Amino acid sequence: MDLNPLYRSLVLGVANQKWLERLVRTHGWRFARRYVAGHTLEEALDVVKRLEDQGIHALVDLLGEMVTSEEEAAAFTGEIVRLVQALGTLPYPRWISVKLTQLGLDLDRELARDHLRRILDAARKVDGVVQVDMEDSPRTDATLWVWRTLREEEGYENVGIVLQSYLKRSPADLQAILHLKPNLRVVKGAYKEPAEVAWQDRGKIREQFLELVRTNLAAGGHTATGTHEAALVEEVRAWAEAEGIPRERYEFQFLYGIRRELKQGLALQGYTVRDYLPYGEDWYPYFSRRLAERPENLLFVLRGMAQG
Repeated sequence: MDLNPLYRSLVLGVANQKWLERLVRTHGWRFARRYVAGHTLEEALDVVKRLEDQGIHALVDLLGEMVTSEEEAAAFTGEIVRLVQALGTLPYPRWISVKLTQLGLDLDRELARDHLRRILDAARKVDGVVQVDMEDSPRTDATLWVWRTLREEEGYENVGIVLQSYLKRSPADLQAILHLKPNLRVVKGAYKEPAEVAWQDRGKIREQFLELVRTNLAAGGHTATGTHEAALVEEVRAWAEAEGIPRERYEFQFLYGIRRELKQGLALQGYTVRDYLPYGEDWYPYFSRRLAERPENLLFVLRGMAQG
């Protein structure tokens, strides 16, 4: 029996308890810093520079999601534009990630589209790329609509999209956009999802992960693999090499603070490696999902808190 989905469901369910959130926010920041670059843009930019010194690029993300007012959405948009402009002053690749619920997706998908358009316009000016993250399954259709509207109808080529291999619908979603040769990031998925919509078996999730990566690469789309599983990374690398796919068409993306040796080894071999680099005050939901991925992550934090 694969216990990983049960563990993830349990941790994410407990993480929603307000008393636990208050406890972790009060005492857990020193552990969250393993996965989060800092509270401020300036701290994040310092980490971007340190990663570049190691041959690793950054995919920078201002943490925050599921805003409840147009004012909040506009404020997040303004801060993300400021992030893009700050990256534009640095001599490195300018890649950022956004969640559409930051931009008002739950209020109005057209509002989120308009805010994303503003961010894309700012990114164009600094030769930047904006990757639209995929959130939980009830928001998949709206997220794909916003991305496709800007990519296909309005011609923005600097906008990428993420698909999750644990969602049963993802192969069909990819087929529907394959003609656009999307800049695609493939991840396994970190949200609590029911068995009706998401595979619960790790073997099936892994199989579909490889299917998505290979399908997009074969169709000519730039593809990023978002996994920390060394064997899966090696399967993608070996397949791409055997198929003669140029290295500039694919890359390996990791979460900041995880699998340092693996990512540094790939960078030394000349592969493009990019760290998903989150920062900001709203770090608790992201941190919770990291704890839910592996029991070892949770044990690390619990041991540290017990030791004071």
